[in-house]
Formats: sequence, structure tokens, C-alpha cells
Amino acid sequence: MKLIRRTLVAAAALASLAAPLAGFAQDIKPRLIRFGYGLNEQSNQGRAAKFFAEQVEKASGGKMKVRAIGAAALGPDVQMQQALIGGAQEMMVGSTATLVGITKEMALWDTPFLFNNAKEADAVLDGPIGQKVMAKLQEKGLVGLAYWENGFRNLTNSKRPITKLEDLNGVKLRVMQNNVYLDSFKTLGANAVPLPFSELFSALETNTVDGQENPYNTILSSKFFEVQKYLSITNHVYSPWIVLVSKKWWDGLSKDEQKVLADAAKASRDFERKDTRDEAGKALADLKSKGMQINELSAAEAGRMRDKLTRVNAGIGAGIGMELWQETQAELVRLRK
Repeated sequence: MKLIRRTLVAAAALASLAAPLAGFAQDIKPRLIRFGYGLNEQSNQGRAAKFFAEQVEKASGGKMKVRAIGAAALGPDVQMQQALIGGAQEMMVGSTATLVGITKEMALWDTPFLFNNAKEADAVLDGPIGQKVMAKLQEKGLVGLAYWENGFRNLTNSKRPITKLEDLNGVKLRVMQNNVYLDSFKTLGANAVPLPFSELFSALETNTVDGQENPYNTILSSKFFEVQKYLSITNHVYSPWIVLVSKKWWDGLSKDEQKVLADAAKASRDFERKDTRDEAGKALADLKSKGMQINELSAAEAGRMRDKLTRVNAGIGAGIGMELWQETQAELVRLRK
């Protein structure tokens, strides 16, 4: 009888310990992930961020939840990058151009007239060269998951159409906080002014700067047509975005959690590129209907700009390393055959 009594007491004690543990398991909250981006919620970037969040929640069975925070509410790209490096923010998507100060190899994507079309860009970015450049981020406290498309960049301004190289002379042009962009547009004759994207609309509205350069989608979603009269189709740079994770935070995730994020990033890449490309043609028509005067730079003038930027391109090659530069040029030759 004593043995039976002791067994019952022990069982009751174990049950009393197990009850709160079971309750704790039921109360585990989902892992919350702050995902910052610069454009507004209605933009191609905003739609892709929403798609990414949905993919993560679905694949994790609700155990991981992404809070997509747009309109630079968490700060401009450079500020968010530093927050990721320090572990104060989990994820973001932003321009590769603002990463050049952290990882010099990212300057490769700023090379003027590097890609002739989006097919070439996809092949290089998603292939060994793009992944090699992305992997360099880990040394600096960041993990790259996928390249999204910002698109081919074009010029807008409030002074005159840009139909030839000389038309850029004296135009106060906002550029990203990146030496390649600064050097490129100074070489082309513009007065290049580095400025965070979050301050751009106000700078255009107050004539602090005369113009800027971005893809059609961004020009439309950011309503630059309200403060810019001329749009010149130059396609001078193919501009990628990149999905980033704080390495400090990433290293604390399980392999399964890392896979959920990596898979969702790739799925959102495919969604975002299609969405962006579908929208681009419509965006140009919308900008025209909203009163922008649109002109296309001739092939001859694009060639003059390309020739003028030979020194800048040589500097990019030296900065990122000639091996990477030559590997990229060889891959482009192969793709164009």
C-alpha cells in the first residue's frame, strides 16, 4: 500500500510540473520579423514585401510573421543596413548601390550600360557571379537572400529634355549616396547631389535639386510627375534591389527557419520581377497621360555617354578587383553570342 501511495504522489507531482510546461508551449508567440523598405505600400516594392510576408507565414505554419514596414518608416537604406548589422532590425530590401560603402564588390551593379536587357541581368545576378558578390556581405554582418528588380534607370528633371550629352550640363541631379553614381554624373556634366531617397520628393518640390534618375515604376509610385516635367529614356543603369537579413539574427535561427526565409525570398523575387516588368510599360503610359514630356535618347547619344564613362568603368574594375570585372565581361560576351 505504501508503494502504491508513493507512486500516486510522484505521478501527481509530475502532472503538476507538466501542466505549466504544456501551457507554456501553447503560449509560444510567433517569431516576429521587421522587414523594412523605402517605397510606399502601393509600389512594386510594397506588393512584393506583402507577398514575401504571406509566403513566410504560410510556409512556417504561422510560427514566423513578417511585419512589412514601408515608406522608409525605419529609416533610409543606409540606416536600415546599420540596424541589421547591429542586430536591431531583422530584414530589409533596398538598393545594392547603397551597400557599396560596406561591400565594395556591390559597385559592379552600378556600372553604366552594363546590361543590355533584363534577361542578361537575371542570368548574371542569379548565377555564380551574382551569388559570389552577395556572399561577400556575410563578412560585414549581412546575409543576402535574393536580388529583386528595381529596373533600368531613366532621367527626369524640371529644366529641359535630355536629348544629348551636353543637355546634362549644370543640371542639379539627385543621385544615390554612392561614389560611382557621383563620379558618373559629374563626368557627364551634371551637378550630382547625393541625397537619401526619403528626402527626394521634397528636394524636387523646393527646387533644391532639378532632377533625379529612377525606373518608371518608382517615378510613378513616388508621384515625381507632380514636380518633374521631363522624362528622358536613357536606360543608363540596370538597378537591382537586394533582400537582406541581419547575420547576427540569422545565426540564431534554426536551419528550418532559415530555409523558410530563403525559399520565400526566391519566390518573392520571381513574383516581384514579373510584377515590376508588367507594370513598367503601363507606368510609362501613365506618366505621359499625367503630363510628363517624354523623349528617348538615341543610340548614338547613348554611345557618346558610354564612351565618356570609360574612365569611371575602369575605376569600377579596379575597385571591385579585375578578376571579378573580367569574369563579368566574359559572361556577358558568352550570353550575347
